[in-house]
Order: sequence, then C-alpha cells, then structure tokens
Amino acid sequence: MSGKNVTEVRLADAEGIAEAARILESGGLVAVPTETVYGLAARADSAEAVAKIYAAKGRPDFNPLIVHVQGVEQAARYAELSPAALALAAAHWPGPLTLVVPRRKEASLAAAVSAGLPTIALRAPAHPVMRELLAAVDFPLAAPSANRSGFISPTCAAHVLASLDGRIDMVLDGGPCLAGVESTIVAVRADGSVEELRPGPLSLGTRAAEGAGIEAPGQLASHYAPGKPLRLNAAAAEPDEYLIGFGIVQGDCTLSASGDVDEAAARLYACLHEAARAAQPRIAVAPVPEAGVGRAINDRLRRAAA
Repeated sequence: MSGKNVTEVRLADAEGIAEAARILESGGLVAVPTETVYGLAARADSAEAVAKIYAAKGRPDFNPLIVHVQGVEQAARYAELSPAALALAAAHWPGPLTLVVPRRKEASLAAAVSAGLPTIALRAPAHPVMRELLAAVDFPLAAPSANRSGFISPTCAAHVLASLDGRIDMVLDGGPCLAGVESTIVAVRADGSVEELRPGPLSLGTRAAEGAGIEAPGQLASHYAPGKPLRLNAAAAEPDEYLIGFGIVQGDCTLSASGDVDEAAARLYACLHEAARAAQPRIAVAPVPEAGVGRAINDRLRRAAA
C-alpha cells in the first residue's frame, strides 16, 4: 500500500502529467483517465510497484493486469505479435481493444502482470492524458481499473476516491470517461484464431472463449459489485429498490432516456455508484438490449448481480 494517507488530486494538465510521471518513476500509484474507465497505473517493469496495485485494490493475485503501451513498436518488446495480432492492432489501436498474446520470455516486466500465465494483455489507449503520460515515461504502465477489487469501476475522479482515497498517491483528473465500460479483450491464439475474453466498446464479431480459466481481467463471475442485491430486466421498481432506467423505463437514474446503448455505457458506472449511495437497500435495472455495446453493459450487470 502507498505510504501516503491523503491522495492528491491534480488536474490533468502539463504540470499534473509531469508530476504523475515523477510519482510513477519512483514506484508510486497514480489513477489516470482512459477512454474506457480510470486506470490505476504503476510502472509495469517494477515488481514492487505492481505489488502495490494488488495491495491497494485488494486484488487476487491470479487475476492478471493489462499493460498499457504507446503502440505496436513498444508492445513488440514484451510480446510475440502474430500477423493476426498486428492486423488487430493496426485496425483498433490506439483504442479500447486489449490483446492477449504470448509474452516474450525476455520481457523486462514484473512477473505479476501476467499472474503466472505465458501470455500478456496489452493495450494502446486512445485517451490524450494517458497517451501523454506514456510518452513522458520510458516504461509501460500496468493499469487495472482504479477501484477496490470487485467494486464498481470508476469513470470520474470522485469514483476513484470513493474506494482508494489514502491508498494511492495521486488521481489525475481528466473529467468523465467517454466509453464508460472497460476495453474489449481478445485472445489471439497460435493458429491465428481470435476469441473474445471480455466484451467491451468494440464488437469484433469474434466468438467468445468457452471453458477457459482466468486469462484476462474482468472474467471473475462476481465483479463490478455495488454492495447491494441487484435485480436485472426490471420493468418497474419494488418499494425498496433504487431503479436504474433505460429507454421507456424511467428510473431514479437513467442510463439513456432515448434508448442509446452508447450513452448507456458511458453512464453505467455513474448510475451504479449513485445506486450504491442511495438509501434503498436494493437495486433494479431496466432491460438493456444486447445490440452493440449493450453486450458489454449486460455482461457487467450480470457480474454485478452475481
């Protein structure tokens, strides 16, 4: 755990990014906005720094981390990138796509980022703040979501502080995240096939991996939990429920009154945070269609309800 008792919040301007780079260089923890959710960053080449991520989050050590890189050139230092992996990176990086690929044996990264697996999860993020930060340091950044393990993911600085205040060194405040759900994760297999390990903002039309163990973040059956019972596909709320609405179902908090799944994804975690703070002891969520990013929304809601 970080030695500081108060977590500093800095605007994600040039000075804030420079200070974040200094903290990371010295082995500290900084929460950083990405286009998906806020990530809890540490230098991925330091076993001590990566251990601090697991300690601050209370994260199980069998759950691997995503390593954030500037692009393909940096990724190739740490992983074997097949033609299929290179094609996916060319099409979707920088962006909300994480590739699970074979880790190079000589990769100068902390062993814990792979959680003992022979693969590594890599992403080149698109958010300008995270990209500026990656350009300011000469190492990649391990960065799972910036929240206590199993809790609701953060899409603004206040969400980060709700569970990590005093446990990390700094939050770089870059405003709310646009996509609102974590990256799509795919595994690129040795035969060139691609399997989806976690749905996200990108729908690649790949088949979902079946029966595999934990290969990537976000695969635990219970995850993203608001700390209250959560009922799915609710047309209306019971008297003791906080209702998260969608489309024609109006709620105490509404994901999208117009039924737009992209807007719903951006608002999902904000509504779950509000529901967690509300007086009602239970939560109900209106049906969300499986179209587009709706698959990712329903994936997160099912895990939150588990």
